[in-house]
Amino acid sequence: MTNMPGLLNWWRDRSLTLVLLALFVVCAFGQVMTGLGEYNEAQASHGQPAVTVRGYLATGHPWEALFENWESEFLQMAAFVLLTTRLVQKGSPESRRRGVVEPYDADPRDHREDPGAPWPVRRGGLALTLYEHSLSLALLLLFVASWTGHVLGGFAEFNADQRAHGQPVLSLIGYLWTPRLWFESLQNWQSEFLSIAAMVWLSVYLRERGSKESKAVHAAHDDYD
Repeated sequence: MTNMPGLLNWWRDRSLTLVLLALFVVCAFGQVMTGLGEYNEAQASHGQPAVTVRGYLATGHPWEALFENWESEFLQMAAFVLLTTRLVQKGSPESRRRGVVEPYDADPRDHREDPGAPWPVRRGGLALTLYEHSLSLALLLLFVASWTGHVLGGFAEFNADQRAHGQPVLSLIGYLWTPRLWFESLQNWQSEFLSIAAMVWLSVYLRERGSKESKAVHAAHDDYD
């Protein structure tokens, strides 16, 4: 019992991330199980035997769908982080203010001696150059990794469909030129850019009390804070 206050504080300090990860696990599990059901229905329609969860995970079907969605989310966040370094939307809390030097614009090289400064800031040089862009770099790498997973999963699933219908299979390079791959990618990408635009624009006029993503309820529409 003596550790309970510390455990509760640890939970509270990380509750946003932990709850989001828990929701992710629940939804991912649901996706696999419903995907298994869909896959086995397709198997039955082709006169093929049903597969187990392990057999299903060995196909491209779950991975194509999983990574197809991940890639669009990481692309969305990477684009948002990068575009908000230069572009503005008057009145949106998601935007920087035109002509204003924000606290996050401070040169980290002037803060090398600050207590608690991350080690790349203290070290300087290439480590700092990479670190001051590490958020966008990490998101872009996650996008590339997810897109690669989408391609590989889609490639396996596409060729499985081809075999099931007695059609010739494609090489990986050949699959990269198929309309299917780009239809799947672009249908997700367009929705992510629309959702960012909606968030940026709606936050100028609408409010959510208590949310960091919203301005104060009493703030004027043109205010940035």
